Amino acid sequence: MNSVTDQMTTLKNDRFLKALLREPVDVTPVWMMRQAGRYLPEYKATRKKAGSFMDLCKNPELACEVTIQPLERFELDAAILFSDILTIPDAMGLGLYFAEGEGPNFKNPVQNRASVDKLFVPDMEQELGYVMDAVRTIRRELNGRVPLIGFSGSPWTLATYMVEGSSSKDFAKVKGMLYEDPDSMHKLLDITAQSVTQYLNAQIDAGAQAVMIFDTWGGALTTRDYKNFSLAYMQQIISGLKRENEGRKVPVIMFSKGGCQWLEDQANAGADALGLDWTIDIGLARNRVGNTVALQGNMDPTVLYASPERIREEVAYILDSYGKGEGHVFNLGHGIHQHVNPEHAKAFVDAVHELSKPYHR
Repeated sequence: MNSVTDQMTTLKNDRFLKALLREPVDVTPVWMMRQAGRYLPEYKATRKKAGSFMDLCKNPELACEVTIQPLERFELDAAILFSDILTIPDAMGLGLYFAEGEGPNFKNPVQNRASVDKLFVPDMEQELGYVMDAVRTIRRELNGRVPLIGFSGSPWTLATYMVEGSSSKDFAKVKGMLYEDPDSMHKLLDITAQSVTQYLNAQIDAGAQAVMIFDTWGGALTTRDYKNFSLAYMQQIISGLKRENEGRKVPVIMFSKGGCQWLEDQANAGADALGLDWTIDIGLARNRVGNTVALQGNMDPTVLYASPERIREEVAYILDSYGKGEGHVFNLGHGIHQHVNPEHAKAFVDAVHELSKPYHR
């Protein structure tokens, strides 16, 4: 066996993977979106050493370092690759950069059909080789400690940045293209979906043991447009993903922020688990999807600004709402905020493990 396969056979903690596949576990597994990030002083130190955010992303050793940092503080049940959702459009030649104190920007945004026609599927080991090198490095350093999650943005979410040229509050440009020139939008989304499929499969080949599709802006669409311009392309990706590697199933998580009104459609898209934001009661979500998929979520991240006692109360409420049985991965409803006290994050993780034991007997 090769070294990666050897690591698979000695995975010390696989409750996260089991829960995604709705298999029995001893306690509810927990991890946090953006768990490697600005709320940790050690992350800030490493980012300063790297020089910039993108320099950090493109340095496999430093990306590995920050990926593992939260595992040194908290008893998390999974690590997630440290990267950015906009690596694919950057590799397509759009020129990603981060201005001081601002979010992501593109030098060459997609503005019309001519710029759509210039898009291409990047080479995963050339233009995006630094991501695969990071995955391989992290798997080696984890040494079977916990599973590694790979991820990508959804085609629609990537398209919002590609067309807007940066983050947006009203999505005027990208929705303008959607409504005025739907053929161009579909072409943009299709080539992006092809890229995401290859990107996630390359991460799986490099060692990712589960993958997640972040549809951060799916909730900005109407019901019809969500199904046609977001969900359809995530379904296309899921149907093209490798679902087994190293002799083990590779679960897929799909997360549409602001999209809980479409849970039934999401549950039929082929993913193993759905991520939930905090706007829905997880017990109601479980009743709606039944045993079709596992559920990941869904505490409001701002609860972590409260006292550890209040955090425990919220954890207890969500566990009770989900109820007994398998198929729950505890997480926040979105990424952890940068000003959260790390001790509060620890209280959250510890509470999940401690309070969930009775639900798995």
